[in-house]
Amino acid sequence: MTTFAVRPGSSRQLAGTGTLLRFALRRDRLMIPVWIAVDTLMVLSMPGTLEGLYGTPAERADLVRQVGGNSSLRAMVGPVFGDSLGALTAWRAGVYAGALAAVMSLLVVVRHTRDEEESGRQELVASGMVGRRASLTAALLAAAVANAVLALLVTAGLAGQGMAGALALGLGIAGVGMVFATMAAIVAQLTESARLARGLTAAVLGAAFVLRAAGDSATKDGSSVLTWLSPLGWLENLRPYAGERWWVLALLAGAVAVQGAVAYALAGRRDIGMSFLPARPGPATGRLGGAGALAWRLQRGSVLGWGIGFFLAGVVYGGMTEGAADLVGDNENARRIFERMGGRSGLTDAFLASMVGMLGLVAALYVVASVLRLHGEETSGRAEPVLAGAVGRLRWAAGHLVIAFGGSALIMLLAGLGFAVGYGRETGPILGACLVQVPAVWVIGGVAVLLHGLLPRAAVAAWGVAGAVLLIGWVGPALDVPQEVLDVSPFGHLPKLPGGEMAWGPVLVLTGLAAVLVAGGLAGLRRRDMSA
Repeated sequence: MTTFAVRPGSSRQLAGTGTLLRFALRRDRLMIPVWIAVDTLMVLSMPGTLEGLYGTPAERADLVRQVGGNSSLRAMVGPVFGDSLGALTAWRAGVYAGALAAVMSLLVVVRHTRDEEESGRQELVASGMVGRRASLTAALLAAAVANAVLALLVTAGLAGQGMAGALALGLGIAGVGMVFATMAAIVAQLTESARLARGLTAAVLGAAFVLRAAGDSATKDGSSVLTWLSPLGWLENLRPYAGERWWVLALLAGAVAVQGAVAYALAGRRDIGMSFLPARPGPATGRLGGAGALAWRLQRGSVLGWGIGFFLAGVVYGGMTEGAADLVGDNENARRIFERMGGRSGLTDAFLASMVGMLGLVAALYVVASVLRLHGEETSGRAEPVLAGAVGRLRWAAGHLVIAFGGSALIMLLAGLGFAVGYGRETGPILGACLVQVPAVWVIGGVAVLLHGLLPRAAVAAWGVAGAVLLIGWVGPALDVPQEVLDVSPFGHLPKLPGGEMAWGPVLVLTGLAAVLVAGGLAGLRRRDMSA
């Protein structure tokens, strides 16, 4: 048990903040570095990749013209404001790096605020010499430390492209992260559930992406009102490497200050464990028929959110397909990257296969989050009352695993339907291409089950596995890494569909491997002590 000591003379409201901050950083010593590494490497890999693709000023200028005339591409990535390698790096990676920083930040803040209250640990901490706002302050400081390290790494890594632009991009990414950290702090005061707090903040992030996409598709210079309504739009309008607009940082700082003040005001006006939007009372008689129904009740919102997101992503990517050939043009390097990601069956099919593969990689994050709901239920103590009744461990776990593995297949199916809507043809092949990603997703889910069953304290390492796979699949083909490295990921063994030949052997092997991993995890769960 951790003891929280307070030095004499500490402020009453913030007493114990330093100790809580150290404790939070210690708990997140794996999760935060993984998120920072993935985000940083994604950004820093771009200059070399872009230089290989567009090595001459004429090629880069031609790319800028093509992006200006392609509304679908602007909706997905944003407008480009210059033809230097730095400006193209900010264009290609900025919005997504900001979104990753936002996700990292909201997870950190919710984990150390509402999660702690929901589990009852916050009440134990508050019974000692800890200030009323110490936990919230420590959570926001933990997010600030993570974003500061991210900004420092991005700035240092891109300094060779120009210090001013590198600093602007690094601060912009960190600023977006802190905007959503303070947003999560507000939502954590309003809701009674950590799951709902994460879901609502993620929904705000999704809305910010949609607003930016709608605005950027309508204008070529990011001047749309819809773009300016989104913090992600502020990041792109900061214009790193293209005549930096330093005053945009004041918008980010102002949003952080205002939202932080609101979160502090709300935190001082409620009791621990309570919220301003209390949960509705349940029915007079129970309506849950078993452990599976309870798991569905807990995870249905997540499945719905991911499903809608994948469907919309499929629509957008499908709409970009017709312009893929025009965008690549005669650039053999760009064509080679698409072929490494999607096969050699033609540029259109290669583009579709590469986009489907990217969604498969993202689906691995869903399956890890869903499987680790078991870990959250166990560590919070909510699993014990369920298991105290006539419910065995395997039956309890099966309810969540059916949703995790079945849900991953469902969201990939919805992505395929989205591709069919956006592209307007080849419905059958596109659906097949999306579903063939599922066995690799299941392997990552199997790793999460194995870790939870055998090494529950290391269960969060499943995020590191998913992050590594995402990094290999996203950056590896662009950096021309050896095939042996790509094969480390289960996605490297899948057939390249549509367009390529269906190979059942790797699909069946991956499915069998996923089954073995799940069986091993369940065997470990059955034999070990709960909350061990």
